[in-house]
Amino acid sequence: MASIFTRIINGEIPCYKVAEDDKYFAFLDINPLNEGHTLVVPKQETDYIFDLDDDTLAGMMLFAKRVAAGIKRNIECKRVAVVVLGMEVPHAHIHLIPMNSEKDVDFGREKLKFTPEEFAKTAAKIQQ
Repeated sequence: MASIFTRIINGEIPCYKVAEDDKYFAFLDINPLNEGHTLVVPKQETDYIFDLDDDTLAGMMLFAKRVAAGIKRNIECKRVAVVVLGMEVPHAHIHLIPMNSEKDVDFGREKLKFTPEEFAKTAAKIQQ
């Protein structure tokens, strides 16, 4: 059965897409730590990030770098954190999180809530 991320990539589940190319896909996390919290995934469904072949992993990081530049340019933050964690979705993914302090990447804290309009506006800002 396809992972939820594969279903998002295939358009079966809606998302707030930030970027896409032939191998990678980026979309806003619907349970964000901060505005602009984005997930980057390979279109190739692989559970564990370090099971990706070297070219796919390197390409994913370069794709994430471009997405992070869009976040940094358009969302107020000092840096964009890169976090790899989570076992709830069996599909390799990277979290890109706008941050002003290390407290901004505490996954134990309460997630933010945004309206669909706010999510759409944020995705459009990052795409600029």
